[in-house]
Amino acid sequence: MTKSTRPGAGAMRDAKREGRQAATSPGMTLLARVGYAAKGIVYLIIGALAAKVALGEGGSTTDRNGALRAIYEQPFGKLLLAVVAVGLVGYALWSLIQAFVDPDHQGTDAKGVAARLGYGAVGLSYAALALAAAKLVIGTGNGGKSSNTTTQDWTARLLTLPFGPFLVILVGLIVIGVAGYLFYRAYTADFQKSLALGEVGTQARQGIIALGRAGYAALGVVFSIVGVFLIIAALRNNAGAAKGLGGALRELAQQPYGHVVLGIVAIGLVAYGLFSLAQARYRRLGTA
Repeated sequence: MTKSTRPGAGAMRDAKREGRQAATSPGMTLLARVGYAAKGIVYLIIGALAAKVALGEGGSTTDRNGALRAIYEQPFGKLLLAVVAVGLVGYALWSLIQAFVDPDHQGTDAKGVAARLGYGAVGLSYAALALAAAKLVIGTGNGGKSSNTTTQDWTARLLTLPFGPFLVILVGLIVIGVAGYLFYRAYTADFQKSLALGEVGTQARQGIIALGRAGYAALGVVFSIVGVFLIIAALRNNAGAAKGLGGALRELAQQPYGHVVLGIVAIGLVAYGLFSLAQARYRRLGTA
């Protein structure tokens, strides 16, 4: 019996086709674009607060959950955060669709599976962030745990397992590997393949690409720091040494010339926020 005539093969192909059609429906496309915009707003806030610290104007660095609280504290903050929460749901759904339905045709080879696993992890992460935003809006939460607390909690749990320090080192190396991939994206600007920039002027196109490069490079720096401190936590057998996004930014500020370096990374995070807003307009959804 050939592959094409195998029982259920046609039904599977039909299911995949219907899944891709649903993934790129007008409603889902709109929700995904709102999701990119919501992510952009979150990173603009993170970058702006980091820049404020770098300039010595007070405040403190924060992470995505802290950005939610910053939105909530603004005039009409509850309404603004409700809109952002909807967008975060959209981004989480789109990431999970990328993982399971594969509208971007990543495939099932090693590289494709790795990319789709990454989409799945991002989707779950943003689903948790959307839930934290929703709880803050309805008054049943405070925006969720900080990235530092979450990272330290998971590190502590891993350290209690057999070969726990080895597992934490492994996670740290994976995070550093993600940082390397982010630096690769910044260097090659391969992300532009997923953007529909054909009708965009040359200067605007170059500006969007520059934002993406700066943004991915800044994220690469942050992920590198997180990975290194996970390894330090494992070697010290001390979960308290682990850092999340906010902690990594604070660590930068405490180094020699730290405020200069933090300022550069802050500019990169703002750039990533602006790039995400550009993705909300120009991202190819299901046709990359």
